[in-house]
Amino acid sequence: MRYAQGGGLTDAERVARERVRLEAVARFEAGETNRAVAAVLRVTDRSVERWRRQWREAGQAGVSSKGSPGRPKLSVVQMARLERELERGPLAHGWSDQRWTLARVKNLIGRLFHVSYTVEGTWRLLKRHGWSWQQPTRRAIERDDDAVERWKKEVWPRVRAPRRRATAGSSSRTRPASR
Repeated sequence: MRYAQGGGLTDAERVARERVRLEAVARFEAGETNRAVAAVLRVTDRSVERWRRQWREAGQAGVSSKGSPGRPKLSVVQMARLERELERGPLAHGWSDQRWTLARVKNLIGRLFHVSYTVEGTWRLLKRHGWSWQQPTRRAIERDDDAVERWKKEVWPRVRAPRRRATAGSSSRTRPASR
């Protein structure tokens, strides 16, 4: 089941849903029709049809909860390897600088483990394992503040696009006549 708002079920809600499915199994075993089961349990006929098919194919285990769909995709061993690779740095993995971005970490996970994460999922995975985003604490050594100020005062005014001026006939708005 998909949830349009990005939600899902809590563990308690998942248990409650599983109880409903198990009640449906008891009614299947008693010989009730799909329509009767759906009416009693207040669910759709399609859900009951799907549960009956799962029950026929795999028994009670077929309708049991499969657990949270948001469980981590990387094992403990894989996560330990990812941490070692992150500590080696981006240069060791072919990037031209020493900045780990979420997109780069996502790519690294894909290359190492053939598992696909979204950028947001990558952030959640890293956060769950104690990693945090970082920001440089100092400015680049090459930065020349005087040259930056000079450029802002002298060059920027020359290269900046001039503001467009409205001409009398170019505006679609009309101004009220002064009285």
